[in-house]
Amino acid sequence: MFNRMKEDINAAFQNDPAARSKLEVVLCYPGVHALWLYRISHYLWGKKWIVLSRFISHISRFLTGVEIHPAATIGHGVFIDHGMGVVIGETAVVGDGCLIYKGVVLGGTTTEKTKRHPELGKKVIVGSNACILGNITVGDHVRIGSGSVVVKNVPPYSTVVGVPGRIIEQKKKEHDAALDHGQLPDPIAEALKIVLVENRKLKERIKKLEENLHISIKEDDYVSETESKLMTIFMKNYKDGEGI
Repeated sequence: MFNRMKEDINAAFQNDPAARSKLEVVLCYPGVHALWLYRISHYLWGKKWIVLSRFISHISRFLTGVEIHPAATIGHGVFIDHGMGVVIGETAVVGDGCLIYKGVVLGGTTTEKTKRHPELGKKVIVGSNACILGNITVGDHVRIGSGSVVVKNVPPYSTVVGVPGRIIEQKKKEHDAALDHGQLPDPIAEALKIVLVENRKLKERIKKLEENLHISIKEDDYVSETESKLMTIFMKNYKDGEGI
């Protein structure tokens, strides 16, 4: 038990640059406290002390803002950063070295008494307010962007964003950076950018045809101005590969 507590402290100290000392982690990190109380309730659950284990889990939720079912399986070196609003369901599995930010939900999609929660592999990073739902598997070293909703299996070394979650990147080795949300692409914005660019090209071709045929049609000033503003915003934000 004490070795697992040390692992939890070390995981928090290594993953949070705001931590100045291990004593600070012990006293001031609700995500770490939630894991400690979970480990007690999980032990009691295994001994069939169901009500007591659930009561400790309930107290933990009240004290830390993190709700972890005693029957869930959580590996070594897991860190729950900030913690508030995190929910980990009964049949959920969290692999070694995972990093979970505030508001994350590992939830179920059925009321049947069966395996209904997700399984995270090793060193998975789940951004704030992301939801991973159902009996699905998330592979090792996967990164899930903030606010994403994942409802399908995710292969290892992938990056997932959006609602529903889409794989925007897949590598064959561990990612260099943890999870730089400022560099995550937006697939919907990318699609809109392509549509706007193609629309402008078509308008230019139509204008040339009208000039050659001596046809004069007045353009809608409002539409033209709006498109121009949108194009300016997109080109500014996507210059040099930057996202919105």
